[in-house]
Amino acid sequence: MNKQTYDLLENFMLCCMKDTAHDKEHIYRVLYHALEIAKTESNVNYDILIAACLLHDIGRKEQFENPALCHARTGSEKAYQFLLAHGFDVSFAEQVKQCIKTHRYRQDNPPGSLEAKILFDADKLDVAGAVGIARTLLYKGIVAEPLYSLLPDGSVSTGEHDIASSFFQEYKYKLENLYSGFYTEKAAAIAKERQSIAAAFYNSLYQEVNSAYQNGRRELNIC
Repeated sequence: MNKQTYDLLENFMLCCMKDTAHDKEHIYRVLYHALEIAKTESNVNYDILIAACLLHDIGRKEQFENPALCHARTGSEKAYQFLLAHGFDVSFAEQVKQCIKTHRYRQDNPPGSLEAKILFDADKLDVAGAVGIARTLLYKGIVAEPLYSLLPDGSVSTGEHDIASSFFQEYKYKLENLYSGFYTEKAAAIAKERQSIAAAFYNSLYQEVNSAYQNGRRELNIC
């Protein structure tokens, strides 16, 4: 990909990124992860991969404003129309569209092409480990969701069976389970290195808040 094309895609991406948990730095990290993964794979179309990485979250603003929308679907169509409007051929635009459409963590819409699988893995790596914890906490703050929920008896829930959204619920529902869902060996290896970091943070946080509630309720003589 030449610099002129890269700049065109990058500038469009920069105009679309408004969410601090899914900001331009997230885009760059995903792109850099993807390039690292691509080095271990054969026959990667780098133009498609780079374009898809740069544009994969351009539908976030629409989803944030209307949670009923899927940013992957919205963004894929948005990218497709942009590429066609700027002279890219239909085949290229369609392949980028499919990569973006399938990058979201959903079992009913898995990535098909190699480039789509690399984007999927690169995006998931940015939810793994310390960065994933930090980004999740940042997003929970943006949407005013709590760290944890309380059980009917007043104790702190681990988040495992919660319906209400919280950081603990997000960790148990998504973050804890993403480490086995990678398509490429390179991404799986990187994720495995990060897994213990995320688990240690969650366990430490749970122990700290849970002990505070247990000790406090004991001091108050609340059964």
